[in-house]
Amino acid sequence: MGQALYRKYRPRSFNDAVGQEAATKTLEKAIKSGRISHAYLFAGPRGVGKTSIARILAHQINDLPYSGDEFHLDIIEIDAASNRRIDEIRDLREKVHIAPTSAKFKVYIIDEVHMLTKEAFNALLKTLEEPPAHCIFILATTEAHKLPETIVSRTQRFDFKPISRHAAQERLRKIADEEKIAADDDALEMIAQFGEGSLRDIIGLLDQLGGSGQKISQKAVRDFLGIPADQSVTALMDAIIKANAKNAIGILDDLQAKATDPIAVAKSLSAKLRHKLINNELGGKWAADLLKELIEIPAGVNPQELLELAVLRAAARGNDDQPSQPPTTGEGTQKTNPKIIKANDPPVRNGSSNDTSKESAKPAANNEFDIRSWDEILARAKTKAPSLYSALRLAKPVLEDGKLILSFPFQLHKKKVQEAKQLNLTAEIIEEVTGAKPVILCSLDKSLADNSEPLPQLNETVAAELNAISNIFGKAEVLES
Repeated sequence: MGQALYRKYRPRSFNDAVGQEAATKTLEKAIKSGRISHAYLFAGPRGVGKTSIARILAHQINDLPYSGDEFHLDIIEIDAASNRRIDEIRDLREKVHIAPTSAKFKVYIIDEVHMLTKEAFNALLKTLEEPPAHCIFILATTEAHKLPETIVSRTQRFDFKPISRHAAQERLRKIADEEKIAADDDALEMIAQFGEGSLRDIIGLLDQLGGSGQKISQKAVRDFLGIPADQSVTALMDAIIKANAKNAIGILDDLQAKATDPIAVAKSLSAKLRHKLINNELGGKWAADLLKELIEIPAGVNPQELLELAVLRAAARGNDDQPSQPPTTGEGTQKTNPKIIKANDPPVRNGSSNDTSKESAKPAANNEFDIRSWDEILARAKTKAPSLYSALRLAKPVLEDGKLILSFPFQLHKKKVQEAKQLNLTAEIIEEVTGAKPVILCSLDKSLADNSEPLPQLNETVAAELNAISNIFGKAEVLES
């Protein structure tokens, strides 16, 4: 059985470690000068070399050769995710007082240390406060913020950075050449970018792609990882900017049909949007809101649905200014031609379309719904149920024979409001605002998507928003579109 490439090319010395020169050089100097700490904390994202460098450090401290495969009795590795209880730490506390078998120091490497329970942390703290002279601890974690400050303060902390794209690509080229894997440079660059700083993941991807025996091309990487073509993302960005919701949803449907990863689409789209915001090519609160939603998609339960909602919310932003249209399909379609009433029109009374009463909107009596209250209903929904509001704001309300027909341009929003829970919540909000209890019907009217108009780009009045984006991402890393 062949060895996985990420294990085969795991660093065996500080010089082999990629992208962590600040940490390795400091550790080397400390060893040479004999200024060795009793406890170290290696913090940083996964796959950047924390555990590998911990093993190298453990061997260097003890003047032991290290090839990556040997096991030494005085270098003990503990996975805190599996040994997180107080009993395991108590057992450790008892054993730390036993002298090393052959090495100068007994070294404990505790991986994912943030997984320990509160009681286990308290037990570990007592050992760190008064450690035996022959014992050294190396704690590694991907979530240093979860560690008690009492633990952190008793260690020397080293923060590991994500591997840069350039360093990762160089490492991939070296491995590909040694393994006789044919690969284009642009394909390796795409792999390095997709790995997001985790060298272990990046090398793993090369291993998978190289298993086919075929030359690794950019297209092969794109198809394997579900990365969208740049022209598709550009077209999607253009449709959003022009507030063309129909084109935007069409592009998303096409990408989904090609089995494109929605998370990859969100990342590519957010990179282009960020570029435009930082370079002052776009303005408006909608753009900053969209960027925030795109960033949150990878952590979502249903990335595809979240991506569609985010894109539609931005691309359909012009619909609020369009006149209402009669529903053409769906449950709300009637045989008769309904009278269209805008949200800001006066209510129709006694069935007359010529009633132009200018009375202010008041809670309706006798179960009569006043459609002039629609804006107030939306405002209440925004406060009470933001996810429901995101769908209701795209609806066009139509009052017909005492029934409230909500026409939606997209099936996604119609389906959401039609859920029993959301429909009951809508009725509850309407009753709170107007006092009425109209029958609510949902209808699909795709023609509403065609009525979107581009929202004019804003000028330097959005400078504050751009500064906020720059504060999050930094101005130096501007991506090319």
